[in-house]
Amino acid sequence: MATEVRIPTILRNLTDGAKAVEGEGATLGELITDLDKRYAGIGERLLEDGKLRRFINVYLNDEDVRFLEGLDTPVADGDTVTVLPAVAGGMR
Repeated sequence: MATEVRIPTILRNLTDGAKAVEGEGATLGELITDLDKRYAGIGERLLEDGKLRRFINVYLNDEDVRFLEGLDTPVADGDTVTVLPAVAGGMR
């Protein structure tokens, strides 16, 4: 089953510049493992100690996976996963 994964600009160096890639897996965790096999290094940029990194937001069909089942969230053929790094900062 293929799932579209939208890649933020900061990680596109790992996907040869692709804005979106396809991956396979029954869960988000399996999908990230598959992406890491295809695009070496992407897993360590998304995960830390087996969990999503604190400042990485992941959405499955516009739903934040942290409010679903995290890495155990089921993904299906035709789903869209969007990866967004959190943005913080501003003027003092």
